[in-house]
This record gives sequence, structure tokens and C-alpha cells, in this order.
Amino acid sequence: MFGGPLPISINSPHLRRSGSRPVFSEIGSSEGPVDEALLAQVESNDMKTGNMQIHAPAIMPSPIFLWRFKVLLFLLWGIICCKFSWDSVMRMSADLRDLFLYEAFLYFNPLLLVTLMVWLWGVNLWVFAQSNVIYSRIFDLDQNHLTHRELWKCATWMTIIVPTSMTTYLYLYSHGEVSLAASQPVLLYAAVAMVLVFPFDIFYLSSRYYLLRTLWRIVLPLQAITFPDFFLADILTSMAKVFSDLERSVCRMVHRQVATIAWFEADSVCGSHSIAIPLALVLPYLCRFFQCLRQYKDTREKTSLLNALKYSTAIPVIFLSALKYHVSPDQWTAIYHPLWLLSSVINSLYSFYWDITRDWDLSVPSRIFKFRNPSILSNLLHGQQWVYYWAVGSNLILRCTWTYKLSAHLRHNYITVLTFTTLEMLRRFQWIFFRVENESNKISHKQGVQFPLNDTPKEEERLLSSNGHDV
Repeated sequence: MFGGPLPISINSPHLRRSGSRPVFSEIGSSEGPVDEALLAQVESNDMKTGNMQIHAPAIMPSPIFLWRFKVLLFLLWGIICCKFSWDSVMRMSADLRDLFLYEAFLYFNPLLLVTLMVWLWGVNLWVFAQSNVIYSRIFDLDQNHLTHRELWKCATWMTIIVPTSMTTYLYLYSHGEVSLAASQPVLLYAAVAMVLVFPFDIFYLSSRYYLLRTLWRIVLPLQAITFPDFFLADILTSMAKVFSDLERSVCRMVHRQVATIAWFEADSVCGSHSIAIPLALVLPYLCRFFQCLRQYKDTREKTSLLNALKYSTAIPVIFLSALKYHVSPDQWTAIYHPLWLLSSVINSLYSFYWDITRDWDLSVPSRIFKFRNPSILSNLLHGQQWVYYWAVGSNLILRCTWTYKLSAHLRHNYITVLTFTTLEMLRRFQWIFFRVENESNKISHKQGVQFPLNDTPKEEERLLSSNGHDV
């Protein structure tokens, strides 16, 4: 009737399956109805020529199932690490246990704090992505910059690798494998350094080199200062304790004093009496100080000198604190301790004032925490005045956490030191929201309109002297 078999395969879009038999779906009315005989002929020809293809639907697990499975594996890994670490610690004698724990704390604490900062920075970027803050323009990021999801992925791997190395160190050391235990922190630090400088296009090459380039500009502020330069330098001032612990750890590795609790021998070279400790602590503040001087050279704004003065107030705090190990107790109590206390108060109050009035600029209306998309966070924070009161009050309290050092018992307790170092990083985490929002407001106000996502700034706009950045 149709002049031969129709050139229709069983995979035609006009065909669908009902059970095991193909039936024709809707075809144009000009073709007319198709009878069962024609359908049987088409199916028979396809089976003979081998064109009969039956594609079973692929069975893929749902994203929720995969996420729950990953969380389950992560919790299982955490339980295993805690179990092995606890058993390893309990194998040590009671009189050596604290020294044993502090030994592990010294080597792995810096990378654990860096991991925490990566997690927090990912949260910052997530909030910016939900709000009106175009952070890619503020930080002069290209289209390949890391998103909050990619940062959290990096932080997840860091969260797995660093505690795993620490657990291995505790297990090997407690079981008498001292040489193998000593290799764990060395391998970990070497791996981190290699990943950072790896020249091949893997592990987010452009982002790694952006970080290294910014660090180089911070250490040597020989060019005009951009917003990412002083922003990262400010974050590093909150991680000064990381630098001091890192210096002590590397010192012990260089002198082959890893995995030993012979503290009298180790402290003679890499202990609290070393001049390298205060130098490592003061390094971020010095970098920030010279950045302000460079900014004054470029702009001749007195505000830059006042900001430099703020960072200079941290220098006597650090060196007076280190002086305690080099003077007699009577001299420390009568002369240097009052000076240290006075310099600490001045530094805290000056820094607090600068946070509120300059970095955050809370004296003018702001759009902080005003989100585009509704969410639990936006409903909690949008337009809520208590957010500002919380930010101001908590910032003042956390600026004064140095007071724990007034207690000799707390001053040398590594758990207390870790707690207050973490609190300082949380203060900086909160500071970032207001600082970046303030910068976004100033740029938007200067341009009159909100800048677009794909707008690439000119070279002169990136410099602080051109766009009115306040350092």
C-alpha cells in the first residue's frame, strides 16, 4: 500500500515502547493510521539487520545519596582517626603525655589553622555570591577564580590529609617507630610546598600563582598597593601565631629534633628564647606597615600614615613579650610588664577604632547582608540592626583576647593558645564581611551604578591611588 517498507527504525522519535512492543506515537495526519502488520514488518527487518537497539536507562545514584555517602565516609574516617590517636596517647606514660601532645600540636597546628581559614574564606565567598557584593571585581579576579565550592573542596582534602598525617605520627611514635614518625611532618610540609609551586596546569594553577604573586607583593611592597595586597596582609596579621609555630617546626626539622621530647635540648635552639620567634610574629605587621608607607608615597594622604601608626603599635607588644625570657623576673615585673600592658591596651583600642570607623565605615548607611535570593541566612540577617551591635561588641572583646596572657597558667597552655588563636581568626572572618562590603559600596558610589560581573578593570583602576581604596 505504501510502495515498500517504511524507512523507520525502532529508535525513531515517532516510536515509543509500551511494555515490550513498540507502538507509534503521534504522526502527522497526512500519513494516516499505521496498522499492526506494518509495525511487525518494521520490527522484523530491524532484528534481521541488527539495527534493533534497546537502550536500558542508566541507573545513577541521586546527588543526595552521594552526598550522604560522602558524609558517612567522612564521619567513619574521623572516628578511626580519633580512635587511633586516643590509643596512641594512652600508650604514653602520664608524666610524658603532655609533652607528647604538645610535640604533635607544634607540627600540625599551623596547617590545621590554615585549613580553618580556607573553610572560613569559602563561607565568605558563599555569602558574597548570595548578596550584592561583586567580589571578583574588588579582588581583580579573572573568570577562572575559585568559587566557594572549589574552596570547600580544597578545604575538605586539607581536613583529611593533615589529621591523617597527625594520627600517623602519633601512632608511629607511640609504637616506637621514631624515625618513621619524624618523617610525617617533614613529608607533609614538603608536599604542601610542592603543591603550591607545582608548575603544571593542575591543582588550580592560576589561583595558586595568584596567591604566590600576592604574597610576593606583600613581602616586597615595591609597587603601588592594590586591594588584594593589603587585604591578604591584614588576614596574615591575624595568623601571626601560625608563622611563629611554623618557624619553630621548621627549625626543629632542620636541626633533626622532630619526634623527640628532650625539650631541654630542643629549646636550646628552637625554643621560646629564640629571637626568630618574635621576628616571625612581627613579620605580617611589618609588611603591612611598609605597605602603608608606600601608599603614602603614592598618594600623600595622611590617613596612610595614621594606618601605619596603628600597625607600629603591635611591634612593642611583641618584642616586650619576648623580652620576658631575657631579663630577670624583678626587671620584668617592675619595668617591662607595665610597658607591655600599656602597649597592648593602646594597640587593641587603636585597632578597634580603625576597624569600626575606617575599615567598616559604620558611620554611614550600609547594605551589609542584603541578599538577592531568599534563604535562611538572608531572613536572619537582612535589615537586622542587632548584626551591627554584635559585630562591634564582639570585635571589641576579641581585640582584647591577649588578656589571657596575664595568667601564667593560661599563657603556656597550648590548648588555651589554640583556642584564642582560633577566636582571632573568627574575628577576622567576621571583619571580612564588613570590609569587603564597605569597599563594594565605595566603588558603586563612585561609579554611580553597580558594576557588572564581566567588567574588567583598567590597570590604573586597580591601584589604590586611583580608585580611592582606604588601607
